[in-house]
Amino acid sequence: MSQIVDDAAALEEPGDTTGAEHPDDAAQRRLGDRLQRLRTERKWSLTELAEESGVSRAMINRVERGVSSPTATILGRLSGAFGLTVSQLLDESLEHDVPRTADPDAARGVQRGATADSWTDPETGYRRRPVSSAAFPADVTEVRLPPAQQVAYPASAYAFLRHCIWVVDGVLEVVAGGEVTRLGAGDRIELGEPADVVYRNPGEDTVRYVVVVVRAA
Repeated sequence: MSQIVDDAAALEEPGDTTGAEHPDDAAQRRLGDRLQRLRTERKWSLTELAEESGVSRAMINRVERGVSSPTATILGRLSGAFGLTVSQLLDESLEHDVPRTADPDAARGVQRGATADSWTDPETGYRRRPVSSAAFPADVTEVRLPPAQQVAYPASAYAFLRHCIWVVDGVLEVVAGGEVTRLGAGDRIELGEPADVVYRNPGEDTVRYVVVVVRAA
């Protein structure tokens, strides 16, 4: 089992000093409820999930109670433990409802950019925005990674997936199994066998890329 992760930056409880509700608090609570429900369905204790994921029992407890926001690395470990993609783990904690109007342009199934929800890593500013719905057969996610930042996902997060990354703007370095691949705008890479992966932005501008994930046959 990999080293237990307990992210120090996520230990601070939001809103402790101001008394005002943080705009992400509702999504944070929904994510906690989602995590607790998944654990209950599997009849896992906090200790068992900690052993499966490599995330500390204390951190899981704080996330479930909605008082700490997990980092991208912690989300990757938790999703891998449940055999889910990160998008599937986050899905119920994001609002995907599309407003319906009498406007003929408001076609069924269309989600306008202004209504799209997202999840942001509290440590790095890495932001994920779902492009596809939960019903779509592939996870399609737009990611923005700020300059000089990186996020890491364990091999367990990819054990059951096929994974393609397409860079839209900026420069992205993908470190998979210790091998570094540098990608520019328009470049794409399909990851092979499951391995620990680090995504990092070596540039001075935010890199934007699209991740497409499907379950392996």
